[in-house]
Amino acid sequence: MYRFFVEPGQVHMEEKQIVITGSDVNHMKNVLRMKPGEEISVSDESGREYACTLNELGTEQITAQILYVQESGLELPARISLYQGLPKSDKMEWIIQKTVELGVAEIIPVATKRAVVKLDAKKGESKRKRWQGVAESAAKQSKRLMIPQVHPVMDFRSAVDRAALADVPLIPYEMAGDMEKTRQLFGRIRPGTTAAIFIGPEGGFAPEEVEYALSKGVLPITLGKRILRTETAGMTVLSILMYLLEGQKDPAEDAMDGKPGKDESDGSISG
Repeated sequence: MYRFFVEPGQVHMEEKQIVITGSDVNHMKNVLRMKPGEEISVSDESGREYACTLNELGTEQITAQILYVQESGLELPARISLYQGLPKSDKMEWIIQKTVELGVAEIIPVATKRAVVKLDAKKGESKRKRWQGVAESAAKQSKRLMIPQVHPVMDFRSAVDRAALADVPLIPYEMAGDMEKTRQLFGRIRPGTTAAIFIGPEGGFAPEEVEYALSKGVLPITLGKRILRTETAGMTVLSILMYLLEGQKDPAEDAMDGKPGKDESDGSISG
């Protein structure tokens, strides 16, 4: 079943209809060659998933009849932001695609001292639009309920200042060295929390960049004794967090259900 995304205003519960507009109209009619009566899945990025059948396929919009609505646990219960140092070549597209599949909430490209790629405002915006398209495609393929936003490129210090506002800001750093401490820090990322993950470019972070990040409260972690490529490191962190968080519920959801949240006073991770 094909999945599409709409804005909340396109969902009309009174008429039990969803109106699809924009580029999806051409894609559905001329690429997928969809017909009235076909079933689709639609998300309005609010955590709701709508099972629908197509009604009318017009030139400017498509209407779909809502069959039923379901709250789906397809999103990770913690909000994870990836601060990715600009890599060479088309690696950024690969990183965006895979981290979106793994559940990242947003991606912030970061201009670092050792990054080979330098983007001016015009090139940066052009790249961002392309990267956003990659994120949307990956979100559809992996049945996400929201499209992670790819932000404009930020300078390192501004990115650190923003990331420091997260509940658990982390930076993999080869000098961190303490795996047990890393396990404990990962354990702080629980349902309902926010996390920020910094990943350096091919040349890694400059010492003064790491020093600034640590001075702002960003916490150093290790990803093991092996040196990981920039396109591997982010996926490694997201994979670990997906494993730890998958199936857990946000305390807000427990409150809505009238159920007490799980006692998670011990933030350590065993094993």
